[in-house]
Amino acid sequence: MNPVKALENHRQAVWLDFLARGFVAKGDLKRLIETDGVKGVTSNPSIFEKAIGSSDEYDGAIGQALKKGDRSVADLFEHLAIEDIQHAADVLRPVYDQSHGGDGFVSLEVSPYLAMDTKGTIAEAERLWKDVHRKNLMVKVPATPEGLPAIEYLIGEGISINITLLFSQEVYRQVAEAYLKGLEKYVAKGGDPSHVASVASFFVSRIDSAVDKQLDEKIARANDPSEKERLAALKGKVAIANAKLAYQDYKRLFSGARWDKLAAKGAKPQRLLWASTGTKNKDYSDVLYVEELIGPDTVNTVPPATLDAFRDHGKVRDSLEENVEDARRVLDELEKSGISLDAITEELVKDGVKLFADAADKLYGAVAHKRATSLGGGIDHQKLALGATIEKAVEKSTEEWRASAKIRRLWHKDKSVWTGDDEDKWLGWLTSATTADVADYEDFAQRVKGQNFTDASY
Repeated sequence: MNPVKALENHRQAVWLDFLARGFVAKGDLKRLIETDGVKGVTSNPSIFEKAIGSSDEYDGAIGQALKKGDRSVADLFEHLAIEDIQHAADVLRPVYDQSHGGDGFVSLEVSPYLAMDTKGTIAEAERLWKDVHRKNLMVKVPATPEGLPAIEYLIGEGISINITLLFSQEVYRQVAEAYLKGLEKYVAKGGDPSHVASVASFFVSRIDSAVDKQLDEKIARANDPSEKERLAALKGKVAIANAKLAYQDYKRLFSGARWDKLAAKGAKPQRLLWASTGTKNKDYSDVLYVEELIGPDTVNTVPPATLDAFRDHGKVRDSLEENVEDARRVLDELEKSGISLDAITEELVKDGVKLFADAADKLYGAVAHKRATSLGGGIDHQKLALGATIEKAVEKSTEEWRASAKIRRLWHKDKSVWTGDDEDKWLGWLTSATTADVADYEDFAQRVKGQNFTDASY
């Protein structure tokens, strides 16, 4: 049997970590559902950036969206993304119906710029849920400290959530608690929890990449051959061990009296979803993070290359609960080595937020380019003639501001862009002209005409 399809027999669902307009329109997603048993799709800013920026398949849709007038870059992207999510959700709807709402989901992420903004995350998640208007949508919310209360609130409103950027066992337990509390609040309000779904996207390969780097540094400094051997034996083992122990937490959290009370009302457990399962280290098997994490009531979301590789030469077995005690030993050995997994996972969350924000920057840049091309002469342009020396300095400074998110922080009136002192009390902030009350300005202009004013201050 096709190894991907065979995972169904082990009660593991395969979701595809990829989405593009032509991929859905040409029937490729439908074929993967039929041949491989693919049961879901996830998206993120990086996936959309590659789909929109690296092809011309969105050009017609962008031109059509701009026919009735110009739109902001963010609004234009969201229009495209919602259409893509809706089309994919419609293709997956039979899976959703056949599994009674257990699978068949498509995930759409809130803006990574809101990762540290609880209220902003809630508002955008609610709006996306309403605008996409598909039962088999999951809104992706990051497992940041600010994201956790948003997750609880949104689940409490009956919105299905995919929790992303999850690396640590401790944070996983907090995520599961947020889900349980959210369900309890929803049930207390009279809601039917049977249509609420959630997955906790537990990232895998990025952990090994970070841990292996620190192990290599310690191996290089070690003088004792046996110590070098002990450290080398931990390479490529930590991420899987971490995931296996998180699964043990899952079994405990979704059993017992508290869970039984919710399950009796129709609630579904929040499944662990293995994310970042494409192998990054070429020394490891390209299907390592699929083969070693197979178990009941889990999801593995794989990029297309990993899906192809597993279909070609993957081996299927119930691996998730093998050698659980050895997994504990691996993490104990890591701690004895002076490497803090907690510190690594905390840093990975910060890096993940930044990587997604960087991808969003590139995504909006790609959409802005397509918009300008479509509008042509209908859009105002600005050109600066600065001279070679100054131009390079401006480009360098602009990129530094983008990479450090200073531009976004400036628009959000973040005083730390300056010295973080008291600038917000005296500086005054510009707001976008797109939000200005034009009628108010026109009225003011009419009232001061003929009064010989030469200047104005605010």
